[in-house]
Amino acid sequence: MNLSTMKKDELELLSYTDLTELILKEEKGSMNTANIFKRISSLLGLTDEEYAAKIGDFYTSLTTDKRFLFLDESAEWDLRSRHQAQVVVADDEDEDEDEESEEEVLEEDSEESEEDENIDTMDSDEDDLDDGDDDIGDLAILTEEELEEN
Repeated sequence: MNLSTMKKDELELLSYTDLTELILKEEKGSMNTANIFKRISSLLGLTDEEYAAKIGDFYTSLTTDKRFLFLDESAEWDLRSRHQAQVVVADDEDEDEDEESEEEVLEEDSEESEEDENIDTMDSDEDDLDDGDDDIGDLAILTEEELEEN
């Protein structure tokens, strides 16, 4: 589908993310959020006020749509299909370091859980020390008139 040959009625039936996909395919490269949405706004005839009101929602829709990839280095959006995941193979030395740090984390976690158990026992001991003295007996119910007098 070519955007320039489409009628406005046809364009209005497409979502902003569908239009973004078509724009990025036509551009054959990445674009930033503002430029993409300016292009969409001009295709749909949106006013500057509508542009300002809708660009935040547009950005959110790009972040949740799996068809698009945000390129950190250029702060632009591109089609995910144009990019491949980079597989990094870890060296044996890196694995040894990772195992050591995992062991340290496990040791810290077990120490923290022992501390949590001690805290739990202290809390339950305090509950057992309740001397049965309820302050509720000292409370009184006042009428509105009595409240106004005070």
